[in-house]
Amino acid sequence: MDVALLLRRHGMPFTKTTHAPVFGSDRLAAESHTPGQNVAKPVLVNLGAAHVLCVVPACRRVNFDAVARAMNAEWARLATEGELGRIFHDCELGAEPPFGKPYGVPTLMDESLRDDEFIVFQAGSHTEAIRMLRSDYERVAEPLIATITHTS
Repeated sequence: MDVALLLRRHGMPFTKTTHAPVFGSDRLAAESHTPGQNVAKPVLVNLGAAHVLCVVPACRRVNFDAVARAMNAEWARLATEGELGRIFHDCELGAEPPFGKPYGVPTLMDESLRDDEFIVFQAGSHTEAIRMLRSDYERVAEPLIATITHTS
């Protein structure tokens, strides 16, 4: 998925930057000089018969019990790399954008991101990042919102 095209189609302003390859949301925060709270980290979670894309701040960790409760599932676990590659087939592994809908997966955003004016995230590759208003992100991603993290 071309994230910039998706955002342009929705008329959303954003800034796209190219940077040295980074692996991990904490490294993206450092490379983009952005607080970890403002880096939106997508985490694919397996719910048994389905998946959900959790979007959380880079400085926090997914609480799988909270995800299961939010999604009315019996349990939740981190998806495997194979599952991630099958769903986000057009992205570099580990650089998925925080949009589940184009991939047929619901998006569940951590409530704490609502405290942020803007977010930064990888745009499908380890060398491109997008910065946009968090409120605009919500309009495009249409996430469910719940408290699904704890601090690292």
